Amino acid sequence: MIRVKEVSVVDEDGQALGTMPTYQAISMALEKGLDLVEVAPTAVPPVCRVMDYGKFKYRQSKKAHEAKKNQKVIHVKEVKFRPNTDQHDFEFKLKHVQRFLENGDKAKVVIFFRGREIVHRELGEKLLERIVKATEELALVEQSSKQEGRTLVMVLAPKGKKPVKT
Repeated sequence: MIRVKEVSVVDEDGQALGTMPTYQAISMALEKGLDLVEVAPTAVPPVCRVMDYGKFKYRQSKKAHEAKKNQKVIHVKEVKFRPNTDQHDFEFKLKHVQRFLENGDKAKVVIFFRGREIVHRELGEKLLERIVKATEELALVEQSSKQEGRTLVMVLAPKGKKPVKT
């Protein structure tokens, strides 16, 4: 698949073999039972390496699999409140927020205003303050209250991790 006349060749041990015609580099790789792989196509002349391409791809997939295994996926869980949420409902939803934070997920707290409730934004702000006080040992405020249309949004991140500035 290499379509240039000359290539710079590197052998399987990393030693530079110099510039040679492509057909000669391919035949040399085939004699060793290996493949000629273009590693730097933009160089002049392009750099090719003699290697076992199947083994190379296998090792790459193993590295990617290991990296994927070690990463932690953080989900953002959403809990909706209304500005006039009763005490029992508040406590019930607050338990959900606390559970999300304990599991290592972020919690997005949304205060939804209907109709003329939007005039009393301070009620939503007070509700968010209550939530922050109730979760202060579990969470850090990652994004403070922000109005998006008819909603007031705040994001809480579990403690022990650096909050991302937004």
